[in-house]
Amino acid sequence: MRQGKVFYKENLAGLITETDEGEYIFHYDEDYVEQNPNQFICFTMPVTKEPYKDKRLFPFFEGLIPEGWLLEIASKNWKINSNDRMGLLLACCQNCIGAVSIIPINGEDEE
Repeated sequence: MRQGKVFYKENLAGLITETDEGEYIFHYDEDYVEQNPNQFICFTMPVTKEPYKDKRLFPFFEGLIPEGWLLEIASKNWKINSNDRMGLLLACCQNCIGAVSIIPINGEDEE
């Protein structure tokens, strides 16, 4: 299982998880839901207490991953297969352009 903390500006918005079965789950943080009920990270994922689940990485998160020559550089630099979308998301999206960033959670950091 791989996870990343999803930040909206400086606020922890939620967690993105890739399960060992290959399912993707995004869950808004409880405090974020209470304090920012109308501040969604994208239009297709309104703030809710219920988790979002899919067999594919959500399009919003896909859009954060570099493309083209930049994807090639990132893939070679971090030795990540360009088809490993979660690996690329966790490696490349800690300092994205825009308000959302993804900080990887290492095994010892898990709560």
